[in-house]
Amino acid sequence: MIEGMDRTPLTRDFFDRPVLDVAPDLLGRTLVRTTPEGSIELRLTEVEAYAGEIDPGSHAFRGRTARNSVMFGPPGHAYVYFTYGMWHCLNLVCGPEGRASGVLLRAGDIQVGAELTRERRNSARNDKELAKGPARLATALGIDRALNGTDAIAHPGAQLSVLHGTPPPRDQVRNGPRTGVGGDGAVHPWRFWIDGDPTVSPYRAHVPRRRAT
Repeated sequence: MIEGMDRTPLTRDFFDRPVLDVAPDLLGRTLVRTTPEGSIELRLTEVEAYAGEIDPGSHAFRGRTARNSVMFGPPGHAYVYFTYGMWHCLNLVCGPEGRASGVLLRAGDIQVGAELTRERRNSARNDKELAKGPARLATALGIDRALNGTDAIAHPGAQLSVLHGTPPPRDQVRNGPRTGVGGDGAVHPWRFWIDGDPTVSPYRAHVPRRRAT
């Protein structure tokens, strides 16, 4: 247990707000991943907002599909997707039900249960790299598509939940372009992070894929 940390669970009302309000407000919150082997607690240090059908960078930009249906609500659930044929990424759904939006959890500081994550992330040079980037975060926490649609509001038997934690002072919150997002979605400064935190991942601009010739 983290001394002095507020362990009050976040309610569904927290997530039932516009994505650009929820995303920066998630910084400093504690994500709890409960497994049969034990619990892992991670302080969120970097996130990105995706605003559904008005956002060219969002999976829901072109409407509802079988893959993105969780993004349409209800808020407070996990949206897990598989990318590049090898990595999972974890999002938390927010906003009013029926309007797709979510927050990608990009990075965090594992404060409880690091020993449970080191085997999954044996390439990490130190504990600050265990969840430094969205795919690393999901790998460290043992997140896969089986958790897609999981309710992340605290309840008996919850595999995921979010506690109040220790939000940073507002002057420590920074924002800028989202990592790897191209086209019209590249203009949105919807990546938020805690300034100076060593677990925050490096920014990388979008690089268009070249077609094989």
